[in-house]
Amino acid sequence: MTGGGTGGHVYPALAIAETLAERYADLDVLFVGRREGLEATLVPRAGLALAFVESRPLERNHPLAFPATLAANARGIVQATRIVRHFRPDLVVATGGYVAFPVALGARLAAAGAPSALLEPNAVAGLANRLLAPFVDEVWLGTDATPVGCKSVRTGIPVRRSITRPLEPQAARRALGLDPERTTIVVMGGSQGARRLNEAARALEPVAAARGWQIFAIVGAGGASPASASASAAGGALREIAYLDDPALAYAAADLVVARAGASTLAELEATGSPSLLVPYPHATADHQTRNALRRAATGAARVVPDAELDGPRLARELQAALDPAALAALRAGARRSGGGDARAAIAERVAALLATRGKRVARTNEGRP
Repeated sequence: MTGGGTGGHVYPALAIAETLAERYADLDVLFVGRREGLEATLVPRAGLALAFVESRPLERNHPLAFPATLAANARGIVQATRIVRHFRPDLVVATGGYVAFPVALGARLAAAGAPSALLEPNAVAGLANRLLAPFVDEVWLGTDATPVGCKSVRTGIPVRRSITRPLEPQAARRALGLDPERTTIVVMGGSQGARRLNEAARALEPVAAARGWQIFAIVGAGGASPASASASAAGGALREIAYLDDPALAYAAADLVVARAGASTLAELEATGSPSLLVPYPHATADHQTRNALRRAATGAARVVPDAELDGPRLARELQAALDPAALAALRAGARRSGGGDARAAIAERVAALLATRGKRVARTNEGRP
């Protein structure tokens, strides 16, 4: 498996590995990523073997960086080829991020007979996935993703099983160090945090305290404020943490989730039936997060606020409207309706179909050899 950089690429890969481990008793998974990516922490924690290669994104605003990008990815292809020849996989699965390109391409060059698949969760494919799509056998699409080539199959986006385990809200709040009886707003900006969401949550704290709300904010590495940590310890309305590896407790604790609109986040919101206020990241490729968010709003499961319009007062108004009992009941009903099919089962079926072709591929590869 390969993919990485952010949780949006790593977590679906872990969900796929978890799904296949339930089906194949002799499963052996090697994850190949970047040493600097989030995968370096998350993959070993999940108990999977991990190897590293070089890779760099294409810096479109700095054309002079192109030779360095080309050289780094060329080295990554060579490194991946060696790793794959040693591991000899039956299947290669890429889940996105720029590291996926040299690894999946190197695997294609090295793994004779091994089929390959690419997961594209977003409404619009990123550059790495668009470049990689011609070299894989199938492209697995999220619910609202635009087909990438003629090999696209709509599977949905898998989430880890722990995300969907039943949890009582009061028990989840206690586990997070929150008041079990207060109205709870969870603010999460993704694995890297979101400055705009963090600042709005901090500005909201006086309003939250006055209205009896509490805010649990996952602010990203380096985003935590010492002042908010002190306030939290003193029983304030805002508690910040840098990161939460398994957000199941946060989803269970929340009356409402304030989040970006990445495809993996939306898949988790759908799987947990969580009502949400979505603030799409405006610089995502082709503004695909706005498309993601509007699709969810159309189901009645979310409200949407443009990033440029979000501040403390706007967040307070949106939350006041969304937490009105009738409005919140409608959001919850929409969230329950918006859940898609079983992406884990769909991907397991596609894996079985691809593995069934492996014997034929190997036979063709060996034709004419003594």
